[in-house]
Order: sequence, then structure tokens, then C-alpha cells
Amino acid sequence: MNKGVSLMSAAGVGAGLMYLFDPDRGKRRRALLRNKMAHATRLASEVKGKTQRDLRNHLLGAFAQVESLFRTREVSDATLEARVRARLGRVVSHPSAVEVKAVDGLIILSGPILADEAHPLLDSVPGIQGVKNIENHLEIHEQAGDISALQGGRRRQGQGFGPLKTNWSPTMRLVATATGSALAVYGAKRRDVAGTMMSSVGLGILARALTNFETSRLLGIDGGRKVIEIQKTINIEAPVDRVFTYWSHPENFPDFMSHVLEVRRMGDGLYRWTIGGPAGLRVQWDARITDLDFNKRLAWTSLPGAVVSQAGVTQFRSNPDGSTRIDVKMNYNPPAGVLGHAIAELFGVDPKHEMDDDLMRMKSFIETGVHPHDAAQHSQTKPAASML
Repeated sequence: MNKGVSLMSAAGVGAGLMYLFDPDRGKRRRALLRNKMAHATRLASEVKGKTQRDLRNHLLGAFAQVESLFRTREVSDATLEARVRARLGRVVSHPSAVEVKAVDGLIILSGPILADEAHPLLDSVPGIQGVKNIENHLEIHEQAGDISALQGGRRRQGQGFGPLKTNWSPTMRLVATATGSALAVYGAKRRDVAGTMMSSVGLGILARALTNFETSRLLGIDGGRKVIEIQKTINIEAPVDRVFTYWSHPENFPDFMSHVLEVRRMGDGLYRWTIGGPAGLRVQWDARITDLDFNKRLAWTSLPGAVVSQAGVTQFRSNPDGSTRIDVKMNYNPPAGVLGHAIAELFGVDPKHEMDDDLMRMKSFIETGVHPHDAAQHSQTKPAASML
């Protein structure tokens, strides 16, 4: 067992050294590693400060709650209204539409509200310190319809408690990190089925705490296309019609994208993408152009069932000096969600950084007409797709 572990460790160290000291990309990888370490150090310092402040606030809040159990204090109407308004923002998608009035402990609620949010609101208000009674004058609406006060807004998940919250506080993340680490280590020491399960649960808690992503988003389950979101902007020294024409032909993309091996047109607005992944793997999926406004906008989305679910939109704008500004927004759901994205990043396939490099290659290629040397390999052996 020890010999096997030693061999695996030696192989891992050797692979790591080959990755970092590769003659072609080793220098860039080492620079990226230094930048990531510096960023991690700054981030750790910021997290430490936030956690300390959050923990102090939690302790002060707990002391205040305990104190309130032994001491009754008259609450002013203004304070009570503010407390109810604070609760509104946690359970109602349109808190500004609800009017709150406090009169000697009586809370009067009025204004339009969606039907599925009325009961959560009425159930949560009595628990606020100082509230003696509620008078309900709310206007219940099954749908927003044409009521201006109920337009837009964002659905609330409720107040939640501890690990049930969508966004964990720094204190909750600290506790979860310690708990998950302890479970993972203890389970690994047991070396049995129960220990394996404990380690798996511990690692899951640890991943949830470190990323602060919901489990479904972390694993890419029911996450739609918005597990990972990317937004980039770049200016190109070329007229907008030329840039748009080039961008609207995806078969050109291997000319400047390092991991796009092929984009084949399958039909009207339908394309099959072939991407080079980690360890020489190839990934394919089909995507369709959903919106094409000449010289202004281009949008696309992957077809249902694609290995990589993604969607995006590119906006084109002509600058006063004749150059072109493009804004790219993309969201995608890689296999295994955020964890899959993190694993791919370890192998040097990180879309957030690759898009920066790819856009710079595209800028250089459009402005000079010279193929980038580090784009997909076959782009140097075939002419670019037609730009007409």
C-alpha cells in the first residue's frame, strides 16, 4: 500500500513538473500560478476580515436576543415599521409595493402583493419583536398583470436558517469548512464503507463552503445555462461591418480560438462545435444562432441535450474613430457544474481566461490578417472561411 502511494505521489509530482516546465507554455503557466497564489493570498486576507466582522456581529446579535428575553422595552412606531420593512425584503419580491404602518404595536399592511407571497409575509411578521397584532388590508393578485407596482422584482427564497440559506454568511462558511474538513479526514482514517460516505459528505460540505454555490449549481444539476457567467469587452481597429461579418461566421472561430478544433455548419443557423478538452479529449455539441441583427447583435444557444449547455450574445457598436467595440456575454453549464469548471481550470482549460486570449487573437487577426501561431493547430493549414 505504501509503495503504491509513493509511486502515485512520484507520478503526480512528475506530471506537475512537466506541466509547469513545458518548453512552449511552461513560462506562461508559472506566471499564472504566481498570479493565482498572490490573488489567493489577498482573497484569504479579505475573507479573514469579513469572517471576523460577521462573527462579531453574530455574537452581538445573540447577546441582544438573550437580553431581550429578560427585559421588555417599548418599541417606537418608527422602529417597528423599520423592522417590518427589513423583513419584507426577505419574503416579498416587490417590497416597495407594500405599505407598512405601525400604531402602538399594531401593524397595518396594505398595497398589492402576489398571492403566493401573502401567507409567508403574514406568517413572518408576528415573530418580530414589538408586534402585538396585524391588520391585513393587502390586495391579493394571482399574477402581476398590468399592475405597475408588481412589475419586475426578484423572487425571494425566504429568510432561511443556517445551511438552508442560498448565500452562506462568512461565519456559516467557516463552520462548514471546519466541519467538512473534520468529516473528510475522519472518514479517510476509518477506511471502510461508512468512512467513505463520511469523507464524501465532508468533501461536499467543504466544496459548498469554499465556493458558496448551491449544491445544484455546484454539480450542474438543474442549473440551466447560468452556472458560469462570462462578460468581456474589446475594441478592434476595423469597421463594424467587417467585424460583424467575420464574427457571424462561426466556422472562422478555429482561426483564433486555441481550443476550438472545428465549427461545422449543419444547416440554417445550426453549427456543430468540436472542442479540445483536457488530456486530448474532444467534446462536441450543436448550437443555433437565435438572433442576428446586422452590425448590432448576434445571439446563440446550444440545443437541448448538449454536453455543454450554453448561451450567449454579442453586441457590436461603431466607435467615432471608425473602430468597433464588441461586448460578449456568455453563460454555460459544464459537465459536473462548477466542480467540472474547476477541474478543467486545473488542466489549463479555463473559459474565463481563454476568452481573453481568444479575443486578443481575433483582434490581431482581423487587424493584420495574420493567423495567430497559438490558435487551433489546423487553422494554420487551411484558409479562413469566407468573410463575404
